[in-house]
Amino acid sequence: MDGERLRQRLERVRERIDRARERAGRVDEVGIVAVTKTHPAAAVEAALSAGVRCIGENRVQELEAKVAAVGRDRAEWHLIGHLQRNKVRRAIALFDLVHSIDSVRLAEALSREAERAGIVVEGLIQVNTSGEESKYGFPGEEVVEAVGRIVELPALRVVGMMTMAPFTEDEGVIRRTFARARALHERCAREIAGYEARHLSMGMSNDFEVAVEEGSTLVRLGTVLFGERNA
Repeated sequence: MDGERLRQRLERVRERIDRARERAGRVDEVGIVAVTKTHPAAAVEAALSAGVRCIGENRVQELEAKVAAVGRDRAEWHLIGHLQRNKVRRAIALFDLVHSIDSVRLAEALSREAERAGIVVEGLIQVNTSGEESKYGFPGEEVVEAVGRIVELPALRVVGMMTMAPFTEDEGVIRRTFARARALHERCAREIAGYEARHLSMGMSNDFEVAVEEGSTLVRLGTVLFGERNA
């Protein structure tokens, strides 16, 4: 990855985020998670050199390799893909934030392994507000009850919510998906004492501006920064 090209792309992305924030009347910050899946460790190095500290990976095995190559403490590592329960023990030492807590059983496994390791895991509840069967996450009508159970787990800190919009050019569909997630996030913040509403992770390369307009605090960007994936 050419470092100068990445810096130029990052500057343009930040300008687009700022314009979206202005359209929404927002004054709070929006963080960028640089998604380096399928790209080499050099892409992580380029992102860090360009000033992006949050690095996102989809798979535990690839996260493991990147952490080993780059160093655990040089980045804030985000696990953004579906996490299988049988990989929780390997994963918890690698990431700072998991975006994809999509079941109570996964939450229980995370808390159990974190407690065994003597740490506290921070995570986001993944909610399926698009209604697509192909997507992971709690259905909207189930998420509040589930969050109420999950926040009681001893070694898991719930710090927000994540969703994914359908891959479509219909902005109305995308916007409704994000707006529903924001409403659930705000409801959990009002009704559940243990829910820390710090992050709302919404938006990828094709829809991050709409996500920012709808309240996203973390956008997960790969293609718009690094180009097409290698695999």
